[in-house]
Parts: sequence; structure tokens; C-alpha cells
Amino acid sequence: MVKPADELLFLALGGSGEIGMNVNLYGCQGKWIMVDLGLSFADPYYPGVDLVLPDLEFIEQRADDLLGIVLTHGHEDHIGAIPYLAADLGVPLYATSFTADLIRRKLDEAGLVDQVELHVVDLDSIVDLGPFSCQYIPLAHSIAEGNALLINTPHGRIFHTGDWKLDDDSIISSPATQEQLSKIGDEGVLALVCDSTNAFSNAESGSEGVVRDNLIELIKGLPNRILVTSFASNIARLDSLGKAAKAAKRQLCVAGRSLDRMIEVGQANGYLKDFPATIEFDEAMRLPRNQVMIIATGGQGEPRAALSRIASDTHPIKVEKGDHILFSSKQIPGNEIAIGRIQNALAEADVEMITEKQAHIHVSGHPGRPELVKFYQWLRPEILLPVHGEMRHMKEQAKLGRENNISQTIVQKNGQLLRLAPGKAVHISHERAGRLLLDGDMIIEADGATMNERRKLSFHGQASVAFFIGENGRVQGDPIISMLGVPLEIEIDEFMDEAVEELNEILRAFNKGDLEKLKEKMRIALRKIIRQWTGKKPVVTVLAVEA
Repeated sequence: MVKPADELLFLALGGSGEIGMNVNLYGCQGKWIMVDLGLSFADPYYPGVDLVLPDLEFIEQRADDLLGIVLTHGHEDHIGAIPYLAADLGVPLYATSFTADLIRRKLDEAGLVDQVELHVVDLDSIVDLGPFSCQYIPLAHSIAEGNALLINTPHGRIFHTGDWKLDDDSIISSPATQEQLSKIGDEGVLALVCDSTNAFSNAESGSEGVVRDNLIELIKGLPNRILVTSFASNIARLDSLGKAAKAAKRQLCVAGRSLDRMIEVGQANGYLKDFPATIEFDEAMRLPRNQVMIIATGGQGEPRAALSRIASDTHPIKVEKGDHILFSSKQIPGNEIAIGRIQNALAEADVEMITEKQAHIHVSGHPGRPELVKFYQWLRPEILLPVHGEMRHMKEQAKLGRENNISQTIVQKNGQLLRLAPGKAVHISHERAGRLLLDGDMIIEADGATMNERRKLSFHGQASVAFFIGENGRVQGDPIISMLGVPLEIEIDEFMDEAVEELNEILRAFNKGDLEKLKEKMRIALRKIIRQWTGKKPVVTVLAVEA
């Protein structure tokens, strides 16, 4: 079993080779710390599933040596798995106040507040955990209290960026300055563990302050009802939208539970101090259209979010011809179809839409290439370790690092255990780093029997056949066939006649023999018949009812 000796180890259990589900481990002198414990949202490859969780088997087997979990910021891909997995690890959590408030509410909903130890850390504070000393370094991001971690170890210092960008006018935060970051570089950085999301972007991410000014001017000039959708967690954007509503002399209505929660958490932690009071849905609908502005969730096409229901006319908030909807967000890759479906419905209703392609009303929370290069120049790390990206993003950032004189770049993926020091950084083993799925109220393996069966069902459908065996041990009557999701809608009668006849031939040959062999013959025969008729290979079950 791997146990760190007098060395510095790194292991990603999530977030390397993918965007989301960030979980990173550092090991030294027999102990481990975890940085972030996030989740991902499922895609159609996992039918019926909403959330994907990291498989923590590696560290669960070493839980006695895990000292704590240090959280960089409050996005779901960094804290979302905490209610499902943290209690089993039995170690304290550390986060700044805004992030800690989000975590506390998650634990409360899960009934785990008394089972998970949560420490609130002051901004710029230090968390000492065995051989690790973790200093919070504030950086700009698209959520309040985005932080990097400067991790001091006996073998050198790690600058773990979390998610970040450069922004001189970030509205709600005071990120570390060039001078402060350069001083960290002067004092020496062994490794920069760095966000790779926008490694292909040739432009800087842009400033929230510029977006605020553009939103205010745009909204002041628009007629009729205005609805804006953005990421609920972007407290700076919410602050800007509040100011825009005031400047346009419009009453503000908020639609979406996650927005309500973020506004509440933000105000409880000293943000959104001047955010206007909001009105209820019915009042918003009674006001003249040019006197109301709505902020709604659902800009990524989420089917149960407010915007989706508004587009399908199943929400108390209504939009009509001539109203404007602003998408103050960027499409997350993979959401294009869902977003397009909503936008098509809105277009059919003659609603005017403005996206970040038509107006500068959104900026990314992740660094483009110019920002990455500035970080390299300020911090001057010996090693660049790209994380938080698909393989193409991490490879591209590694290439950029080499072009900017970083002596060693190392691209890893989930499960590849690295020794960062002493000596040159090397890959020393491959450890388990799988995925778990939250399926209803159950946590299951992503590659287990349940999901494999469900995937087959979604692709091919299901068929079953039942038959009755009398007291004499002989089959009685015809077999009964039922099917779900098998494309035989038009020719079903002809198919049934042929299938029953073929299955009866098998049944007639049975005489108190091996029942399990008979059931397997029936399964194979029915599957073969369906494949001949449809080309599909359904999941087939066989039931023998005995007297």
C-alpha cells in the first residue's frame, strides 16, 4: 500500500482529463491532505443519473493518514461531493466564510451537520496540517472568495491555483496583486498546479467591471419586459444586475431556488449589500412590462430550471413578443442541444434574445493564454502541472509552459501518482480513480452492472417471456411475451405469431429436464427473433411459473 515517505506526492482522483469533479491529494511524511471534493453532472452516457461523484477508494483505505480537506471555493465541481462522501472520511473541512456557508447548508440538507467538522478560515489565513501549511491566496473567479492555496512542504512550495482569472475590477473581491504574486515567486515555487480550462483562448478572460457597465447601459435602453439568465453562483454578476435594475428604474424579480440561496448566502457574508429588494412572481406580472426585470436560472438548458419552464409556458413568469432575454453566460460544452431547445421555443414566441456573441455581457472565470503567461512570469515555478481540463487542454497548457521557459511540465490524468520531490517529478504508479453515480438515493459504480444494464435498455429496449409448468412437469399453454422500447409497433401481431410459434417448439421438447437450461434457450431464442425482425438486441428476461 502506497504511503508517502520523506517525499512529496501528488494524485488527482478527479479533475484531470476532465472539467469538473476536482479532487487532488498531496502526500508527505506518511500523511495526506485533500484539496477540494467536487462532482460532475451526468451526460446521456449515464441514463437516469444527474450527478457523478469521484471514487475515493484510494484515500478511504488510508483515511487514518488523511489530515483534512481544504476547499478553494464554492463551485459544485469543487465542493459538490461533500454531502455524499466527506462523512465517511471523518476528517475536518477548511473553507473561507462564503464557501463554508454553502457547505454548511448542504450538510444541513443532508442531515450531516453534526457528523462533519467544518472550520471557517479567514481570508489570507494559514491552515497547518502536519507537514503541510496551506495559505489562502485570494484570486479573482466567477464566485465570491475564489482562492489559490500556497502549500508549504518540507520539499518546497506548491501553488495550487484552484479556478482563477486576472481582473483589476472584479467588483466583489480583492485578488492578490502582481507584486504579491511576484514576491511568492521570488521566494520560490516548486510546482504550479494550474487551471487549464481556457488554455486555447488567445484572449484574456475580461473584467467583471466592464460587463457591469455594459449590462447597465444595455438594460437601460431596452423596452418591454427583460429577463436575464446567468450562473447563480456569480455573485459579482448578480451585484451588477442589481445595479442595472436600479439604473433602469425597474423592479427586480428572481426566479430559481439556487438564486435565492446564493443571494441569501452572499448577503449573510457581507456581499450584495446594495442589492435591491425583490418582488414576487404575481406582482412582476401585474407591473407594466417596462417596469420589471427578472433574473432566472437555467441558462445552460437545465430542464427543471426556471428558464426552461418559462420557455415552455409552465412557469408563473411569462414572456411574450417583444420582450428581451439576455444570456449573461457562456454555453458549457455539452449543453448546446439543451440550450438550443430553449432558445428555439423563445424564438417561436418572438422573444428577442441577446447572448455574449451579440453583446459583451459575459466574461469567463478562467484564465486565457495571456493570463497564464503572466502567472508563469510572476511565480516562475520549477514544475508546471496542468489540472482542471480535458487532456487536450492540459497538453496545450503544458506546451505553453515549455514555450515560456518552465523547465519541467508533466501532464497526468486521474489515478497517476506522481512524486514531485525530491529529484525530478516522475510518475511512480497508477491508482484507482473511478467514478461513482448518485442514482436516486443510491451511490453505485459507474461501470457496474446497474448502469451497463440501463444503458443496454436505453439502446435496445427490453423483452420478457413467461411460461407455466403444471404439476406434471409439462409446459401448459402458450408463452406470454411482453416488450418495452422494442420497435415493433406496426408489425407487432405478425411478430408475436412467429415468436410464440418458435418458442413453443422449444417448450414442447421440454420434459422435466434442466429448467435453467430451458430458460437460457428461451432467452437466446427470443433475442434472436427480435434481432432478425428489428436489428436490436434487447435485454431479455425469462420467467418460469411452476404449479
